[in-house]
Amino acid sequence: MLPVMFRNSWMPTLFEDFMNGELMPRTGSTAPAVNVKESETDYTMELAAPGIRKEFCRVNINEDGNLAIAIENKAEHKHEDMNHHYLRREFSYSNYEQTYTLPDDVERDKISAKVEDGILTVTMPKMVKEEKKLSKAIEVF
Repeated sequence: MLPVMFRNSWMPTLFEDFMNGELMPRTGSTAPAVNVKESETDYTMELAAPGIRKEFCRVNINEDGNLAIAIENKAEHKHEDMNHHYLRREFSYSNYEQTYTLPDDVERDKISAKVEDGILTVTMPKMVKEEKKLSKAIEVF
């Protein structure tokens, strides 16, 4: 004899509705893609934000010593149709804020940032390690 499974029909749809966003709406926003590179002299972070302008970027070191990046992207598209005499506007606003823990060897006073071709690049120089030459006189017995 095979066991019969009882299936409650409302349970799967409740979870599917919740996970698919009907009970929990999605914001429709995504975080920008981030690349982090390391060289012998610095770390470089690249954030992809197409259409971004430097006026909409804030990069700073917060009170905890972490790197805080905020991007506010405003885009307004206008389309005017002279045959019907109306103006159509489409607004798009997206905000991004993220705090990153910096490695201990970053010179926080020398961090720089620039925006070029839709990419925010943050360069974080490493501290210069001083090589101490150990010279010591050895006593001969």
